[in-house]
Amino acid sequence: MNAEEILMPVAVLGIPALATYSILKVYLNHKLRNRMIDKGFVDDASQAIFKGEHENLAKYSSLKWGLIILFGGIGLTALEFIDYSYNSPFPFGFVAVCVALGFLIYFAIVKREIDKSNRE
Repeated sequence: MNAEEILMPVAVLGIPALATYSILKVYLNHKLRNRMIDKGFVDDASQAIFKGEHENLAKYSSLKWGLIILFGGIGLTALEFIDYSYNSPFPFGFVAVCVALGFLIYFAIVKREIDKSNRE
């Protein structure tokens, strides 16, 4: 069996299942949050905290995806110059490490900015 025969059923079943799960999770979290607010479980101070955290992270969303795509592209470009065997799992691991490095850089930048804004 080659990799395509193994990965095709996983992709065909996994991608729609993951998409459905993601959509339902977002919808149900939104519905739960609205119910909590309507029933009075969350006061105005708690709502401000929820909104503040979300707004802080929303400002950096473009930075996150830009860094992840940039480092993924760097990984794919570097594979062009690295010699590896055809059946090797090395390219997958190399690109995953590059993407993870981009995400870690994003995390460090956001953590530094949030710490800076909390000190002020």
